[in-house]
Amino acid sequence: MTTLTRNPAGPTSAGHPRGQGGPGRSRPRLGGTAWLVWRQHRAAFWTLIGLTALYALGMVFLRGQLTDYLDSVPQKSGGVTGAFEGYATRLFDGGTYLTYLPVLAGVFLGAPLVAGDLESGTAKLVTSQSVGRLRWLTTKLAMTAGLLVLCTAVLAAVFEWWWSPVRGRADTADSLAWTSGNIFDTTGIMPVAYVLLTFTVGVAVGMVLRRTLVSMVVTLGITVAIGVVWNHFRLSFGNIVSAGTHGGVGDDAPRPKLPLHAVQQGQGDYFLTGSGEHLDWTTCLDQMDSEKAHNACLASKHVVGYSVDYLPMSQMHTMQWMGAGVMLAATAAVVAFTVLWGRRRLL
Repeated sequence: MTTLTRNPAGPTSAGHPRGQGGPGRSRPRLGGTAWLVWRQHRAAFWTLIGLTALYALGMVFLRGQLTDYLDSVPQKSGGVTGAFEGYATRLFDGGTYLTYLPVLAGVFLGAPLVAGDLESGTAKLVTSQSVGRLRWLTTKLAMTAGLLVLCTAVLAAVFEWWWSPVRGRADTADSLAWTSGNIFDTTGIMPVAYVLLTFTVGVAVGMVLRRTLVSMVVTLGITVAIGVVWNHFRLSFGNIVSAGTHGGVGDDAPRPKLPLHAVQQGQGDYFLTGSGEHLDWTTCLDQMDSEKAHNACLASKHVVGYSVDYLPMSQMHTMQWMGAGVMLAATAAVVAFTVLWGRRRLL
């Protein structure tokens, strides 16, 4: 193996072999292709590590401020009031910034990872040595993906720890609902699966297009499209639950009560019949001019009260794992395509 793909092992200025701090002392060092990949992308890797550490420390500090405030005031109900609104806004913004991780991973790490080497000719130079194409490609993928997973998992864990003090409070802001992307996509397993998907998509696009800037633009478009599709289908992984009343209908009739932090689904309350059937709000709409006629119409359809569909917060982790499973399956398919393409058409 040439010195291009390994860490030279010559003596240091101190007279000790490289990688040793003195007699009987040694420290592990990367070698071979792993050393080459680290050297080539060390600026991006250290930047990722540094930003992760800074953001995590910032979240720890803000969580401390939040818990100090919550300990100093009693819990209230009826919405966010007073100074709590400021803490809720910071938490909302913190989650919003984390939702950009998949875009950053795909556009700035995935797309240039292989496209840059193909465009500059570095890939041909490296693989003309004793390093095979598949080994070079899998090392770049594994090292970068591993670092991304580690950094994303740290950020997700710290953010969920920041959110945990207000998770069960009745006065939590609606913007911090567990079904919103700021919470659902930035806690648990979800951000790791999401980042891996967009990263591998970026690598695949870069490998096919072979131009860094073009690959970044195309990856941005694909990542945005993935986000739109995911936002549309996110809640479809949940099992909708219904709550109903049997006290009749009208202004004085009781309405269904939802559990704490349950998120209502649908367009509003439904009419509930004696057989358990749900009728939407347009039922007997043509009889609204007369209250008597409207009530008679509802009675003819055996309406006994109201019903509402909702998703309980207890399903959050199950939904996250199901969504992450879909994303990880898509990631595996993209990786398989990348490896097959790399073996046959990389250069």
